Amino acid sequence: MAAPPKPTRIGLAGLAVMGQNLALNIAEKGFPISVYNRTTSKVDETVERAKKEGDLPLYGFHDPESFVKSIQKPRVIIMLVKAGSPVDQTIKTLSAYLEKGDCIIDGGNEWYENTERREKAMAELGLLYLGMGVSGGEEGARNGPSMMPGGSFEAFKYIEDILLKVAAQVPDSGPCVTYIGKGGSGNFVKMVHNGIEYGDMQLIAEAYDVLKSVGKLSNDELRSVFSEWNKGELLSFLVEITADIFGIKDDKGEGYLVDKVLDKTGMKGTGKWTVQQAADLSVAAPTIASSLDARFLSGLKEERVEAAKVFKAGGFGDILTDQVVDKKQLIDDVRQALYASKICSYAQGMNLIRAKSMEKGWDLELGELARIWKGGCIIRAVFLDRIKKAYDRNPDLANLLVDPEFAKEIIERQSAWRRVVCLAINSGISTPGMSSSLAYFDTFRRERLPANLVQAQRDYFGAHTYERVDVEGSFHTEWFKIARQSKN
Repeated sequence: MAAPPKPTRIGLAGLAVMGQNLALNIAEKGFPISVYNRTTSKVDETVERAKKEGDLPLYGFHDPESFVKSIQKPRVIIMLVKAGSPVDQTIKTLSAYLEKGDCIIDGGNEWYENTERREKAMAELGLLYLGMGVSGGEEGARNGPSMMPGGSFEAFKYIEDILLKVAAQVPDSGPCVTYIGKGGSGNFVKMVHNGIEYGDMQLIAEAYDVLKSVGKLSNDELRSVFSEWNKGELLSFLVEITADIFGIKDDKGEGYLVDKVLDKTGMKGTGKWTVQQAADLSVAAPTIASSLDARFLSGLKEERVEAAKVFKAGGFGDILTDQVVDKKQLIDDVRQALYASKICSYAQGMNLIRAKSMEKGWDLELGELARIWKGGCIIRAVFLDRIKKAYDRNPDLANLLVDPEFAKEIIERQSAWRRVVCLAINSGISTPGMSSSLAYFDTFRRERLPANLVQAQRDYFGAHTYERVDVEGSFHTEWFKIARQSKN
């Protein structure tokens, strides 16, 4: 392998799809980079690509020692390997050759507490550590991702110039990267980003289901509807790729590819972590939770096939009504329902980040997070600009739903939203994301809920006590005794 003429600016270990693309992006921005992978064929492949893609200043190494030694001091190495033990293994391999003041950055989807543990262990060796969420898939990694570095601020300063150039660039709001905060905050924010992404994808899938199953739209019509939506308030990466998907013909047979894809969703775990964290922090995140449940249910393909037979035999078909719908009206209603539901999904994610930030003392700036998600990442959307403005207007905003602008938008759309959810329910189509978003909105905006009854029940069977609306303090009533007396 050709050695670099002088020490390189940065190193990258782990050359799967994301690693390769990020390394080429860094090299293309003019920063000489050393790369290493345990499977050496990946190193050669990356070096080949760097030659092909414009003779980029990328240098490959087959052994960890010469890789580490080729980087200028203080050394900075980004790891893009699978979360969990492979990260610990890679740290062990690299740290054998690192010196005090050098820095390791984990760019994977890691559990934030693992990053905090590693940061402490590295500090004992005199090394700096960052956990950095990277979003945007292979395309983003190659041409400009959204990056969420958290941990050592000193380490961030080492590579700030690189990150600012490598990140997605958004006119008017700059590079999609910022120092997130201390500890595992970078990984935590990326995890919630992925949770919001789960919600977003589920809501889009429900919009598709209603339009296809009730509105009887063809793939061609769906493609033009989503393309149209992508010019307005729903302008986003996910809506754009959805339009593309509807237009792609099957290369192995007749018809469209989307109809041949098995209806069984995979997942890597970040959505599950998000819902678990929401529960731990007592933050309601029903849109994100219902998207996770929908993935679990989609996995039961064989059971669903059997269930369909059972209910068909009982005279209960797939879609329950053949109601005649006004296509144009339905498309507009679904657009509004999708937008309103989406606001709820983002509101839940932001509330979760805020709750964690308060618990850990991270001082995270929610408006700044909305800004760096405007480009490069999977949930990038024009709508994030409005979220940023909402937090600019009021950094202590309790919930996005009560921002005057968003409140107005929801009020304008709620009739359409209710129509879509009712239509879906009456047609036997599940819209868990849209329904739970609507329930979240309807619960949050009510001054009084039936929770008084739940609290009375708790006091009845478990003497958990209750508060009153008219007198200060805690009360307990012997409900059982009183009820028995009144029966006698």
